[in-house]
Amino acid sequence: MKKTLWTRDYTLLMAATTLGCIGGIAGNFALSFFVFDKTGSTLASALVMAVGLIPRFVIPTFAAPFMDRLPRKPFLVAGDAINGFLYTLAGLYLLKHAFSYPLYLVFSLILASMGSFDSLAYNSIYPNMIPEGMEQKGYAVSSILYPVLNVLMMPIAAVLMDTIGVAWILIGQGVLSMLASFVESFIRIEEHNRMEGERFSFSLWKKDFLDGLAFVKSEKGLQALYGYMAVSNGVATGYGPLLIAFFRTTPGLTSAMYAMFSVAEFAGRSIGALFNYHVTIPNKKKFGFSFFVYQFYDLMDIILLWLPYPMMLLNRGFCGFLGVNSATLREAAVQKYIPDEYRARLNAFCEVMITAACSVFSVVVGALGDLLDYRVCVTLCALLPLIVSWAVIWRRRQYVRLIYEGEPSSTDEQKLEA
Repeated sequence: MKKTLWTRDYTLLMAATTLGCIGGIAGNFALSFFVFDKTGSTLASALVMAVGLIPRFVIPTFAAPFMDRLPRKPFLVAGDAINGFLYTLAGLYLLKHAFSYPLYLVFSLILASMGSFDSLAYNSIYPNMIPEGMEQKGYAVSSILYPVLNVLMMPIAAVLMDTIGVAWILIGQGVLSMLASFVESFIRIEEHNRMEGERFSFSLWKKDFLDGLAFVKSEKGLQALYGYMAVSNGVATGYGPLLIAFFRTTPGLTSAMYAMFSVAEFAGRSIGALFNYHVTIPNKKKFGFSFFVYQFYDLMDIILLWLPYPMMLLNRGFCGFLGVNSATLREAAVQKYIPDEYRARLNAFCEVMITAACSVFSVVVGALGDLLDYRVCVTLCALLPLIVSWAVIWRRRQYVRLIYEGEPSSTDEQKLEA
């Protein structure tokens, strides 16, 4: 019998994921415009984003140790059900009451907290849903699902916002989230309760937290990958507004031309994901390929704003193609490498690092953008992840290579001495 990625449980999970993404994209699109329309303030919209970052620091740190001891499916099912209830409640409120910005800030904080919790559970259970040997295909699917739905749902969400209104979009999002929870409840996965007769307590949380921290400290390969991911994501987040400013202030360029960046990158990502789904890259070549992509991607960012516009689009297309391949290989390798009993804690550690880096670089790069020419600023910023890739990834390549080659995890020193 031919082995397939699309088992019953994996299909159910992806169906639920699709339902949740459809509702989330439409709801977030509508709310982003709705808040600005009601407040007329970019600062008010920025505060909503800032509030949404807070749980990404707090929730993973406190929830992950316990999530590693308990089955993840109940967290996943309950998280989508609660999200569905909250969005439905918000929609019903807007049908009968006027918009309240302070109340919306509280609502955003609660939603962001639930979203962070749900994301942690999803990322921890997802690797267990992929059949052995199908990791590359599985992460190729997950890497393309959201971008495809995003392109499809954005124009639909814009039409719905003008026809049925934000309130009904939120109610629809709530229904889709609850439907996703219902679908997830049919997943059959064998999970174990690792409480071992112990009760929840701060001392237990502290023990597990420190145990997870000790594991990260023993894994030089994971440290290298997490460090590079934090810097590269942070820098990309930081100079995002600079790209917008460059297109708004440079003669001959428009916001519509900037929007085409997303189209070019989406096309590249789509082709890249299809390539990764159908072509299996041998383990021995994964590290070399991924490191090449890091160099290529950073070099493309360095020269991006110095190119004529058609070459900029080609630049983004190539980056989309190679970037999704690299991300798929890395995520599949890392999640397979991490022992299941540590997965939530290490995913939380990585998420907190990336969130912290994005927060810091957003401020630093934004400040540099007021002092330097936009092209010079983006070029200098893009140099940083290039340097980090050599200083961290290449310097520890013997450890990182073990992750890509699928070696079982223990301490790096033991592996290299074996």
